[in-house]
Amino acid sequence: MRHAAWMVLASMLALAVDTRVEASYCGAASYKCCPSASCAPCGDYCAAKSCCGTCYRTVRETVYEQQTVNCCRTVYEQCTEQVPVTCTRNIHETCYRDECYTVCKPVFQTCYRDVCCTVRKPCIQTCYREVCCTIRKPCFQTCYRDVCCTVRRPCVQTCYRTVCCNVCKPVCETRYRQVQCTRYRTETQTCYRDVCYTTCKPVCESKQVPFCTGEWVTETKQVPGPVCNRCVCDPGTWEWDPCCCRCCYKPGCCRTVCEQTCRTVCCRRWCPRTEMRTVTCTRMVQEVHHCQQPYTVCRQVPECYVKQVPYNCVHWEQYTITKQVPYTTCTWTCETVTKRVPYTTCSWTCETIRKTVPYTTCSWTCETVTKRVPYRTCTMTQQVCTRKVPYTTCRQVCETKMVTKTYCTPRKIMETKVICVPRVVCRQVPVQTACSPAPCAGGCVSVPGTTCGQ
Repeated sequence: MRHAAWMVLASMLALAVDTRVEASYCGAASYKCCPSASCAPCGDYCAAKSCCGTCYRTVRETVYEQQTVNCCRTVYEQCTEQVPVTCTRNIHETCYRDECYTVCKPVFQTCYRDVCCTVRKPCIQTCYREVCCTIRKPCFQTCYRDVCCTVRRPCVQTCYRTVCCNVCKPVCETRYRQVQCTRYRTETQTCYRDVCYTTCKPVCESKQVPFCTGEWVTETKQVPGPVCNRCVCDPGTWEWDPCCCRCCYKPGCCRTVCEQTCRTVCCRRWCPRTEMRTVTCTRMVQEVHHCQQPYTVCRQVPECYVKQVPYNCVHWEQYTITKQVPYTTCTWTCETVTKRVPYTTCSWTCETIRKTVPYTTCSWTCETVTKRVPYRTCTMTQQVCTRKVPYTTCRQVCETKMVTKTYCTPRKIMETKVICVPRVVCRQVPVQTACSPAPCAGGCVSVPGTTCGQ
């Protein structure tokens, strides 16, 4: 069994070497280049080859490959330009003209007249009289007297005595004991929380807004003017004059007539109207965003450990010492002292004085006084005044305004696109051929990619 396996493996290696040798020629260095005598088949090789041979056929397949292509694209950009536009605007100006009118003006005048009146006038006089009075005056005097007193004075003396006392002296000893302690270790942990924040986004909206406008309308109206006096004559008559023997014309009576004058005034009146205009406004819209914000959490973790704690043990040792203790003795001594003590005496003395006392006397005297009393008189005088009467004139003025004009400008930009391009690929497909009893003519060897007789 083992020998049969080795024989099959050896035959397969031989076939592989044979096929590799035939394929290595690729049709260029095949047996066609050999002489016909050496290429003659021997045995049943050609028959076996034609029965078990494999032919190859060329197959075309379409394969799509991705390629990067640069192409141009037209983009329209919106541009804004300021364009001057000439328009006409009406300018209304107010002018003034002089107008004369007559007014009656009062004239006030101050006059004086003499008036006699009797007045009483006080006459005040200051007189003096002498008055005698008695007064008492104090008289102070300082005197001294001798006073004897006994004074005790202390006499202080310091003495010493010997005292024995017992003293305890502490003796310290350091010892150690084990103590179990707990300490805390800080652990840090990073966590995340969801934080909301708000941003404002501008949104443009168009809305209809009522706009108040109007136009000026010129109106003509009659305004009453000042009242004027006009002289009017009545029609005359023809009468017969016997002295002249003819008809004489006799004019009529003349009279003054008051007439109201009128003048035409042009005035401008504003006629309002409301228009709806489209206004673009921008409002801010709030948007809520979420983000993960890190924060740090610290916690204390307990740990147990043992440490050596020192402590002091104290015991007392007693010994005797001798010291000098001071003490104070006090004795009193008496002493007699004489001192002068001042005292004040007071005595009164009477004294007579004279003084002058003023007093006032009043008497009335009558006098005749003439005084000027003012009074006002009023007279009316006519005066011609001039006033400024306003009127409005209209003129047109040409002015240039800048109007925003929007237009689109084409522009080409380069873009990179990925497209799929078809490509035809040829490949060899093995085809199993049927066994033919006749050997290949000419003794050729079948090569992959060729047919018999080639």
